[in-house]
Amino acid sequence: MEPTPDHRRIGDYRLRELRAENETSRLWLAEQVSISRLVLLDELRPERTELRQAFIANMRAKAAVHHPMIGSVYEAADGDGHCFAASEWLAAATLQDRLQAGEPLTAARLAQILHRLSEVQLYHQSAGHATRPLGLHHIHCDDHDVVRIDNLVVAGARDAGQSTADIARMGEALQPLVADAQAGSTRMRTLLAWMRGEGIEVPLDWNQVREICERIEGQLVNPTPTTARRPGRRKPASRMLQAVIGLVAIGVVSVLALRSRSHKPSPAPRPVLPEAILISAGEHPTPDGARQQLEAFRISPHEVTIGQYAEFLEILQTLAKDGRDKVFNHPEQPPDKTSHLPQDWAALLAAAKSNGTWNQRPVTLDCPVVGVDWWDAAAYAEWKKASLPTQEQWHAALLLETDKPAAITPADWVPVGTQNTDRTPAGLLDMAGSVSEWTRLPAANPANPLGAKNWVIIGGSYLKPGSNALSREWTSDRSLRRPDLGFRVVFEEE
Repeated sequence: MEPTPDHRRIGDYRLRELRAENETSRLWLAEQVSISRLVLLDELRPERTELRQAFIANMRAKAAVHHPMIGSVYEAADGDGHCFAASEWLAAATLQDRLQAGEPLTAARLAQILHRLSEVQLYHQSAGHATRPLGLHHIHCDDHDVVRIDNLVVAGARDAGQSTADIARMGEALQPLVADAQAGSTRMRTLLAWMRGEGIEVPLDWNQVREICERIEGQLVNPTPTTARRPGRRKPASRMLQAVIGLVAIGVVSVLALRSRSHKPSPAPRPVLPEAILISAGEHPTPDGARQQLEAFRISPHEVTIGQYAEFLEILQTLAKDGRDKVFNHPEQPPDKTSHLPQDWAALLAAAKSNGTWNQRPVTLDCPVVGVDWWDAAAYAEWKKASLPTQEQWHAALLLETDKPAAITPADWVPVGTQNTDRTPAGLLDMAGSVSEWTRLPAANPANPLGAKNWVIIGGSYLKPGSNALSREWTSDRSLRRPDLGFRVVFEEE
């Protein structure tokens, strides 16, 4: 890094160190003087005036990106003889730094990083962003496992093969970072080989990479030896995941076989969860006996879990460092609501991580999150680029392939995916029992159709004997929290 001798300024920015340069631009570490904030300042060389239009177009494309794991662009300017953009300085070490320092990472840590990276790449992919080739030097990870990615967006249309190329590049680049002789190392190396296209007929996509990483993370919490199977032709995601669960080294299996017969059996694997379920557009029955025209949508087959909600809170904690933790809040959220932590969250999360008990009930990270109010649920849905279901959407999903919804046997508060009878023929879980769920909009109670519209809580509850999939409650209090109240989300069908 080369310090600038005169500490020259460009607008509100004092240049401190030259970080990189090429024939068209210079990248500086700079200080935004008015607010004493360090930033990265990308400056177009003054003599390259013919590139100004393309430079500004790229910076505007970057500035349009809004994702908590992607570095933000604060300002792009063209005037007074300067063409530049100021962006967030991601100070944490990059994976390239760790590689050069000879600091390999455990499979669990790499799976977590690659999981987050997949989320970012799926965001770019869904938005159609063209991006520069992804490298280890673009991925930042601090000592608290917070992952941030440089803003690589450029102007233009996304290339059809960009995701495949990035996946293959990461499969190659991450190999040297896998720690030897650690739990899950074989599984991680197998995933990286698949990312490079080795041993498979169809390249992996980012959805599959993300789902495989989720399973590896889960297996390293609750390891279980099974039979390995490699992917061939593209199959439904659930089958792909079932194959991935079996990734355990033959050597490990052999060691387990030699252990004493009195050794306790391995814990059961974490459940393989189905994909969001499509509800077609058309006229659907409503809970009140009418019919309503609905647009097509996809609904989560299960309630949001403790583990999934914990990821959301981690993102909020990262955003709070820059005062951006309110970005997902509903516009009507009361000013005095300052946190999205569920009721008794510390105890609930600790018990779930250790497969312990909470409120005298067994709990795991795969149990539905509870103790959340409507504002919490709405903020989580906004983060997922989803929404809470309306009661009409929820009911339409319930009736998909279901003749007698009231006959579905309610479940206790158990991990989602646990084999029980609280499952619709279409694959929706825990609608008759487990936890009741928030819905998006207020509605009148048909018992008092002229009364005020209140917020609808739908579905059965493990704490309310006699409730079932047709049960509903109404409340005027969106701040209500209960140990049997959670939510699921719906996605627009594009």
